[in-house]
Parts: sequence; C-alpha cells; structure tokens
Amino acid sequence: MTIHLRTATPADAGTIHQLVVELATYEREPDAVEATPAIIAAQMASERPPFECILAEDPDGVVLGFTLFFPTYSTWKGKPGIWMEEIYVRPVARGGGVARTLLEQVVALGRERGCGRVDFSVLDWNELAHGFYRRIGASPMDDWTQWRITL
Repeated sequence: MTIHLRTATPADAGTIHQLVVELATYEREPDAVEATPAIIAAQMASERPPFECILAEDPDGVVLGFTLFFPTYSTWKGKPGIWMEEIYVRPVARGGGVARTLLEQVVALGRERGCGRVDFSVLDWNELAHGFYRRIGASPMDDWTQWRITL
C-alpha cells in the first residue's frame, strides 16, 4: 500500500475530529469526545499549538489514519520527549503498514529533535495493539501506572 504522510493544518480540523470520534468509538467511549472541529482548528491556528498531527493518506488523498502528539521533557534524561496521544488507522487500511509508517515518522521526528523517548498509552484490553507495539520494539512500563486528575 502506498502511504503519503503530511502535516495536518487547521483546514484539516474536521477530518481530525472525525478520526478522534472513530477512535473513541473503537475504544468503547463513543460519547466521550468533547472537542469540536472549531476547537481543534483554533488550537492548530494558535501561536503555540498544543499538538502536532500527521495524516496518512492513500495516493488519491483519502485519509487512512493519523497520529497526534506533543512535546514532553525527561528530567532524568535531560532531554525532550514526545507524548503520542493518539494513533489510529481506519479499519479499511489496517494491516497495510499505516500505523507503522505513522509511528516511524514520530520516532524520526523525535530523533531529529534530540528527544530521549516517545511515550504513549495502550488500553489493557487492546491485545492487537499490544502485539503491534511489541513487534516494533516497544515495551510496557510494568512498574508504572498512569494516573489522571480531570479538571
């Protein structure tokens, strides 16, 4: 499968929102998305966008998937990092190398930027994702539990 990657722009906010909703549905939380295309577009157009987004497309420009990420920092490594908040591939394109291509691009950006790591979360029940990430060399952090304060 031929995959074209491009950096998303504010004009892509509707597509990004649609992908987020599809991901939320896949993750069994279809009503959890509070973001709107307008919110996403405004954030992307701001002076300091809170995230970056890469879209994966087929040769005809049909969006196959996306990844959304933002910078972090490791005090132990003394280096910046990347938090990959989302990576999602539409069902029709799964198994075609889209997720691998998106992830490889995030890792390449991390290397270019002098980052020490790329971090992300995976739902406990998503065994397909666990297998994918293990095959590419990622490993779970068994000694850490993700916590959250919802504001």
